Order: sequence, then structure tokens, then C-alpha cells
Amino acid sequence: MRLNTFIFICYLLCAFSGYAQSEKKAARYFNEALALKAGRQYDDACRKMEQAIVNDPSAPDPYSILGQWYFEGHEFAKAAETFKSGSIKSNNGRFRFAKPLAKSLLYAGQADDALQVINTFATIKDSADWNQLRRQAAFVRTAMQKSWGVWPENLGIRVNTPDPELFPSMAVDTQFLYFTRRRNNMDEDLYYARADSCGGWFKGLNMGDPPNTSNQESAQFVSADGHYLFYTRCENRSENGWAEGGCDMFMAYRAKLDTEWTIGQPFGQTINTTSYEGMPSLSPDNRELYFVSDRNGGMGGYDIWFSRFENGLWQLPVNAGPSINTPGNETTPYISADNHTLFFASDYRPGMGGTDIFMARRTAQQSWSPAVNMGYPINTAHDEKSQFVALDGKTFYFASDRNGPAGNYDLYQTVLPGIVAPAPVSYLQGYVFDSISRERLNSAAMLICNAATGDTLYELRSNRGDATYIITLQAGKSYAIHTSRMGYQSISDTVLLGEEFVKQPMTHNVAMLTFDYNPLKPIDDSLIASIHYDVNVTELSAADKEALQAAIAPWVDVEEIVIYVNAYTDNTGTPMINESLSYKRANVVAQEVISVGFDKSVVTAKGWGEANAVAPNETEEGRYKNRRVEIIVRR
Repeated sequence: MRLNTFIFICYLLCAFSGYAQSEKKAARYFNEALALKAGRQYDDACRKMEQAIVNDPSAPDPYSILGQWYFEGHEFAKAAETFKSGSIKSNNGRFRFAKPLAKSLLYAGQADDALQVINTFATIKDSADWNQLRRQAAFVRTAMQKSWGVWPENLGIRVNTPDPELFPSMAVDTQFLYFTRRRNNMDEDLYYARADSCGGWFKGLNMGDPPNTSNQESAQFVSADGHYLFYTRCENRSENGWAEGGCDMFMAYRAKLDTEWTIGQPFGQTINTTSYEGMPSLSPDNRELYFVSDRNGGMGGYDIWFSRFENGLWQLPVNAGPSINTPGNETTPYISADNHTLFFASDYRPGMGGTDIFMARRTAQQSWSPAVNMGYPINTAHDEKSQFVALDGKTFYFASDRNGPAGNYDLYQTVLPGIVAPAPVSYLQGYVFDSISRERLNSAAMLICNAATGDTLYELRSNRGDATYIITLQAGKSYAIHTSRMGYQSISDTVLLGEEFVKQPMTHNVAMLTFDYNPLKPIDDSLIASIHYDVNVTELSAADKEALQAAIAPWVDVEEIVIYVNAYTDNTGTPMINESLSYKRANVVAQEVISVGFDKSVVTAKGWGEANAVAPNETEEGRYKNRRVEIIVRR
């Protein structure tokens, strides 16, 4: 009996010693795994953590950490297997790993298995989380059953590299693909690739300085006409807090498509704040700006906002509202060329997992239809974002990290089904010119209207460099074009943009006549005052006010006159900034004219930017002469 007892005690001691030794090995493997992960040796770290589990299968922490590593590495099936094993073998594992197991099964595309876990372990305590998982599981199951069957195509090694590429965009000519690349996973710069003759792209090239700097430049958007570049710049610092504060939006300009970009300039304080502002998208006429911000007044996280450029000023941004924004993060907005379909990314709404791409249709100027998930296989369990649609309404570009670790994005291309595709559009192009001298007329104001309803669709101006214009329009409709410019008679044209122009642009040049051309109806314009400005000054000095009042006073009692206040700038900076500056000066002078005793109905103030220069802009003297406000009395 004593011998049997002795043998049993020895057995227990050996077993305990072996168990303790196994625990010790498990602890060593566990710590080695953590050290390897800290050193970014992912594969070796996972193998060590697996050894820790083998040596102590009842310990829950190795399952928890290894499953999380697999999940973050987008190895969702491995994560599910790890959490499933932990739920069976570790202490209290069934309850501890229920939620990560359900989520991993979802991301692995096993919606039915995920629903079984959810329905078994959902608790009242975490009901919001469980309900979110249940909605996502229902969506994944339906999306997988209704797959479009067109797997997106990687743009290839000329564009994509081991570094992340995001934010594809193009001008309407589609000859250049612009995108962001995060070099060495550290420095973000703007790149471009030229189209080849086989439907692909040549090697992506850095856009250079400008617009790139030693700071982070990303999330660019090239305007439809190819003249403006709006983008995000981070790591900014400035004393005023808004011109450069953290991540802000900048814009650059080029007068002609084969010239260099100007040095980027920040938006004013109406748009940029000390919060995050970035990821811009412009409407086809460059007059409506969509962007992302976490400023006060949002719905939670990052929201999508938009602002209109009216009377030379970006108006106060408006939140896109609950059809678009959620308590989560909505990012990478893109307003398509039809100016009617908004695409964006969200990490909150039910989807395939990670960040999904959604779309919504415009129902009014500031409201949208409920957002629709773009479905599988555009969206996957990985992250999809930063999308762009070609003019045909079908060719869809976007970024995804589906073929690499989290955050290692490539650019992809696919074809949209009609149910989510924006309307295909063509584009109207041309230039504005003097019909007598044939001189090109830049900064001419153009209104594009629906000829059938009279509704104004777009406002734009002929370009600074060559007086050209480009606007995307839906084919198969008639459009009225109303063009005006200082010193010229306004003109209205109507064009029919037929279906035959869907795959090619329509050219329409606008000829204008000067005000004094018609001898049967002479116009008497009197330039009664001209005020000049120093750089960036908008207010009137005391001497300017005195001179203005003296010039305008003799006209107070004259009947049937119209007073035009036309403001101009030099050509430094971008046309959009110059237009804004000239509007401010014109309005200040107009208020002074009204204060003398004129009814505001007879005073018209307009800012014409850098148009109608009276001297060369190559010297400071010439630029000073061009920075002026002219007061003209017409009888």
C-alpha cells in the first residue's frame, strides 16, 4: 500500500513538474513572440506564439494575441481558427472569444457560421455590438449571393508598387492618371502616369516640386478641365492656426495643360481650420467642393462637408447630412462628372468589413438619397476607398489593400453595373474670343442652363491662360450658354449635345462683340475713378474714400444711370484666389458708392480677377496698375 502511494505521489510530482516546465516554455515562447512582433518580424512572431499555445493550450492570452495578429494581417481564416481553438481549449474561452470569432468568421466570408455564433452568445450587455455584427452578417450573406461576378483588375506594376497607392483621379481627357504614393510607408507625394496606346499606363512618376514638398502631400483631385489641383498637405504649422494647421487643403493651378503647377496655396479660414481638412473633390465647374473634416458640428468621427464658391468666396461649409454621415468615419468623397452621384467610404454602415465604398444620388441641392453599399467584389473584408469614375459612367477606379497587409493599398479598375453607375456624360469644350479682333477673352463668365427648364446647372469662367473652357454635360439634351465679360455685349447660345458625343467632346467657341459695336444704340460709358491696391489689401484708405466721394458726388442727381464697379487683380496666385480678392474689393467700393446716396439697385459690383490687364504683369509697376477697381457710369 505504501509502495502504491509512493508511486502515485511520484507520478503527481512528475506530472506537475512536466506541466510547470511546459508552462515555462510557453511563457518563454510568448515573450519571444512579443519581441519579434515589436521588431516587425511578423511570420516568426506568429510561429513563436503558436508554440506558446502548444505548450500551454489552456492559457487564453496567446490565442487572443495571435488571433488579433492574424486579423490585422488580413489572414481572417487563420484568425477564425485561432479564436475557435481558444474557445474550446482555453479557460472560459467560449464566452471570451465569441465576439472576435464571429467577427473573424464574417471577414473570412463565413456569414452563416458567424450568425450561429452571434445567435448563441449575443448578450444584453453588449447588445449594440452584437446587433451591429448581426446586421453585417446579414449583409455579407446577401452580398456574396448577389456578387456581380466581375473581379476588379489590378492596374499593374507600372502604377502599383510595394508602397501604398491611393486616390486616383483624371481630367476629362483621361490622358493622365494622378494618384498618391506613400514612399517607404513614410512620405506621401503626388504622382502621375501617362496613358499608353494599349489602354494601360506608363510608369508612375513623381509630380515634383511644386506641388510636392518635404511635407506630406496626398489625396489630390484634378479638376475636370485639368487646370486646378486640389490636395491635402499635412504637418503644417502657422501662427494664425488656419492657413497651415495640421492637415489642410491646398490648391495649385496651371495656365496651360503643358505648363508647371504653381506653388500650392492654402484655402482661407472658411474652409481650413485647426481640425483636419482634406480629401477634396470638385464639381465639374470647379464651384462646389466636397471634403472631409472632423470639425465641430459633425455627426461623429470624420464627416463629409461641402461648400459653394459664390461671388468670389467659398461659403461656409455644410455637413452632407445623415444620408451620408454616421457616428463613424466617412471619407474620400468623389462627386462624379454627372454632378449627381456622390461616392464615399465608410467604416460604420453594414458592409463586407473594414472600410467599404458607398454611393448616393442627389435629390436636392443639399440633400441625398440613402447611401447604397457598392457590394461585392468591389467591397471585400479588406479596406476599399478613394474612388473615381470615368466619363462613360462605367469604368471605376479605386484603392484596396485586398492583396497585401493592412494599409498596403493598390489601385484597381472594374466595370460598374447600371444600377449604381452614374449617368454617362460627354463634355463641351471651346474658347471665348473677340469676334472682330479674334483676341481670346479670358475670365469670361459663363452660365450653363438646361434649355428646356431654364435651370442653371453650372457657373464657370474661361481660363486665364488660353480663354478655354471645359464642362461635363449629360448627352442627348439641349443647353443654353449665357456668356458675359466686361466691355462686351452678353451673348446667349443654345447647343444640342447629341448622343453621338458620348465618346467624344463637342467643340463650341463663343464669339463676343464689344459694347460700342452697334451704332444704332450707342452706349456712353464714363470712367470716373480708378483705385489701385497694394498686394492682398481689400480695404479703402481714407484718401481713397475721399477721392471716390469727390468723383461720384456729381452723379448723385443724374437720372437713368447705371454704375459699374469692376475690380481686377494682377496675375500672381491662382485665378480662383484672384477672383475672390477682386470680389472683396468690388463689394467694399460698391458699399462706399451706395453710402454717398445711390440706390443699391443701380450699382453692380463684379470681380473679374486678372482679366483685362492694362499693363504687363512682368514688373511690380505693371502689377500695381492692374490691381485696381474701376467705377464706370453708363448712360
